[in-house]
Amino acid sequence: MKYLFINTATTNLVVAILINGKIVYCYDNNDDKDTSSKIMPVLDEAFKNAAITIRDIDKIFVVNGPGSFTGIRVGLTIVKTIGYSLDIPVVPISSLEVMASGSDTDSMCLIDARRGYVYAGSYDKDLNSLTDDSYTLLSNLDISKFKLISYDSFDFDVCKPIIDVVKIISKHENDEGVNPHMLNPKYLKLTEAEEKRLNDQGN
Repeated sequence: MKYLFINTATTNLVVAILINGKIVYCYDNNDDKDTSSKIMPVLDEAFKNAAITIRDIDKIFVVNGPGSFTGIRVGLTIVKTIGYSLDIPVVPISSLEVMASGSDTDSMCLIDARRGYVYAGSYDKDLNSLTDDSYTLLSNLDISKFKLISYDSFDFDVCKPIIDVVKIISKHENDEGVNPHMLNPKYLKLTEAEEKRLNDQGN
């Protein structure tokens, strides 16, 4: 089986191709600032290096958030187009679960959402969810029980994520793909434009 994995939801742009359970190509850069301009050249390089074409892919795994609103839209737009046009099943995966994939213990993953808020989710070593992914005040979380994982800086110790693509795919390999038209971003909060519109309506 040939699988494509794409994460554009965070600063850690990851594109990987797996064939029969083995990674044959992986781009993993945790400091990508301009995902929209890099993703297409990376995909082109991926298929050239793997010596296959996009038509050979059996299933696509895509990170649908939470994270960068723009980054999420970039990845999902690409995957929707590929999945629909070539009739390839698409499996959405949480960015917080992906962040936990390199951990060997219970972990809480955090993404800074500004103004004291975070996107947070906790997972065990097998990537089973311990708490639902949420958008919440950092002060509301009990972080004492977990290994803390984040790309962002906080006033307490966190570990940088290590992405284990094989572990992620192994967990979700048998997930039923969604209709590409039904593939939705997992923002967990309103966009700033939506918040502003609601505030304006309330005035």
